[in-house]
Amino acid sequence: MLSGRRLDLLDPSPMDIEIEDIAHGLARVARWNGQTIGEHGFSVAQHSLVVEEIAAHIQPTLEPRWRLAALLHDASEYVIGDMISPFKAALGVSYKDFEERLEHAIHARFGLPAKTPVPIKKLIKQADRACAFFEATQLAGFSHAESLDFFGAPPAGYSLTIDPLAPNDASARYVHRFHVLSEAAGYESVPAAHDTE
Repeated sequence: MLSGRRLDLLDPSPMDIEIEDIAHGLARVARWNGQTIGEHGFSVAQHSLVVEEIAAHIQPTLEPRWRLAALLHDASEYVIGDMISPFKAALGVSYKDFEERLEHAIHARFGLPAKTPVPIKKLIKQADRACAFFEATQLAGFSHAESLDFFGAPPAGYSLTIDPLAPNDASARYVHRFHVLSEAAGYESVPAAHDTE
């Protein structure tokens, strides 16, 4: 990693995980394998920011720690990339196990439970699919009807216009949001200028 950390992918240690490495990697991993319109690819970092926002829209009383879990929901992709869902399914259980081990280490590093409670996981998945709906229609060439068919309708009262960010901007916003949520969850102290909104 650019931080100088060496991460053993087969046995990841929480001590070798840094938020700056996660943000840097995710800001350079493109959703849809880069098959999107625009000057920049839509990064997993920016996608994660939107998913956290949508999760809080769906459940306004969502605790900061679960908002942090939503932000980190794809964090393992900073080292393994963003494989499209059909390919993940084709690889089977061993890939999911590998991804899960890395996710557990990331959660341990930042104070979250290794396993996200099922209701929270479902909420994050709902927010993830809503984000994919907007990505598909605005960036990936899907018609509105196709997106509804694949991803379902986005939550009522939520709208989004996507403007893919440059990698450095996506990375900086991801790190900032991480610190805001970590402080709000009681996991770290950051300058008082940060807020949870």
